[in-house]
Amino acid sequence: MEEIKQIIEIYNVEITIGTLVAFFVLLALYLIAEIRISKLKNRYNQLVRGIDGINLEELLIENGNKMDKLQDDFLRLGNKVDKLETKLTFAIQKVGFVRYNAFSDMGSELSFSIAFLDNFLNGFVLTSIYGRENSICYAKPIKNGKSQYPLSVEEMQAIDRAIKGDYE
Repeated sequence: MEEIKQIIEIYNVEITIGTLVAFFVLLALYLIAEIRISKLKNRYNQLVRGIDGINLEELLIENGNKMDKLQDDFLRLGNKVDKLETKLTFAIQKVGFVRYNAFSDMGSELSFSIAFLDNFLNGFVLTSIYGRENSICYAKPIKNGKSQYPLSVEEMQAIDRAIKGDYE
């Protein structure tokens, strides 16, 4: 025991410095641990969003159920979009319009032909011929961009504009 006292008396400055260094190292490690714990607490609070008394396992199960429901909703929406896209291919998508004078003595281009076509170039062309005494309106069916009835030049122009997307 005497030997230990002598060693302490001889090396008391070194022992004190070593103890202080050990103390500061432990203090630094403690501060680092506190910072990490604080970050973990913040992440945990964000995870549970301030809900008191909730079990983390229950929260994860609840979120899993919500994810399953979202996947089901997403699948249903995808099916609805597919159905709408199918229906849209049969909707009128292409329109071509031509105004003209049907009679040489008429002005103002009051006669017209307008073509309404779907994505498959099916639809109809509507023609209105304006005259001083009377006005006539008729339609001709269009299948694959063609009609089984004879078409006037203006009706062909309207169909061509509809197919090309030319809206002049």
